[in-house]
Amino acid sequence: MTMVLANYMGGIHVIPSWLKHAQDVGLTIIDFIAPFFIFAIGLTYGPSFNKRLEQDGAFKTYSQFFTRYLAIVGLGALISAGGTAMGVDASGIDWGVLQSIGVAGLMTMVVIRLSSAWRWGIGFGLLAVYQWILDHYLLDLTLRSPHGGLYGSVAWGAMLILATALADLFHDETLRRKFYPWVSLVVFLLGVGLALLVPVSKHRVSASYVLITLGVSALLFYFIHWLVERWNFKSPVLAAWGKNPLTLYFLHYILIGLVFLPGIAFLYVDAPLWLVLLEMAGLIGGITVVAFWLDRRNIIVRL
Repeated sequence: MTMVLANYMGGIHVIPSWLKHAQDVGLTIIDFIAPFFIFAIGLTYGPSFNKRLEQDGAFKTYSQFFTRYLAIVGLGALISAGGTAMGVDASGIDWGVLQSIGVAGLMTMVVIRLSSAWRWGIGFGLLAVYQWILDHYLLDLTLRSPHGGLYGSVAWGAMLILATALADLFHDETLRRKFYPWVSLVVFLLGVGLALLVPVSKHRVSASYVLITLGVSALLFYFIHWLVERWNFKSPVLAAWGKNPLTLYFLHYILIGLVFLPGIAFLYVDAPLWLVLLEMAGLIGGITVVAFWLDRRNIIVRL
């Protein structure tokens, strides 16, 4: 839901800069959204993989996961190509968030059967190597590429691998109570400390950015879990959205296109605040209606 809002607000002049991605070095509220999504994938990656492994065996499981994340790369390429064709992305580099997620998923598939300790080590090791190569060789290319481009996907992959290790702590009830919140806090503090040496930047997918946003994602999820456990918090809207996230994500591009494609500045780029709020309500409301319709008919589109 926040990814939908962020994509809509990104091209509107009246939206303040703190509600858009930082241009390079810096950190805004919107810069946390993609890590939230990566962390959500990490929470279910291991349990989903292991369940399929027990049911279908190794060959079918790896084939299914490989197909799923390669399909996400392909679907993202279609979106990016369309955006480039319509002039939304002036970089000319057809790369987007779905491609980064797809590559991260493929990387994680290689190590998901290793122990948590190994995944912690691999995740931090990848980040260290990524940052060194970025600083010495590939900074210019990465800055020219949306979401860090193909090379930036290495850092997104490291984030997802670390997220699966955090998820192991969460899914074990004993470890959850004793260690999960503290380890999440340590990851965040490591990122803050690293920020003294490495600039925080989503555009670069810097190591400090990865650790800070991963830590915040883990802590925020723990808070939501606490609300559910302590206060029986429920949200039918979020539940409905969560059952078909990829389908709804594609739908939001179609709805945004209704105000963007006509090329009338008043409808989108130069829209006044009242119209922006009205369009945002229509965007979220329209997708929510579709989400409930799919949910009530038990339609779940999977890759």
